[in-house]
Amino acid sequence: MSQLTTQSNFDVPDEFYECLINAHRDLSTNESNAMNAALVLLLSNHIGDLNVISQALEEARRSVLAEA
Repeated sequence: MSQLTTQSNFDVPDEFYECLINAHRDLSTNESNAMNAALVLLLSNHIGDLNVISQALEEARRSVLAEA
């Protein structure tokens, strides 16, 4: 069973964040939400490991519920 990597895996994490912010620039809230959904599906397909994806979904959900 593969494990989800939760530590930064980027050489320059700020560059990734900048790319993500730029991709959302000038999008409406609905377009931004749709883009996030498309990105999740694309990256999940790329990962292709249901165990890792399930761990990521659980962690993401936990992080959102913890903020509420």
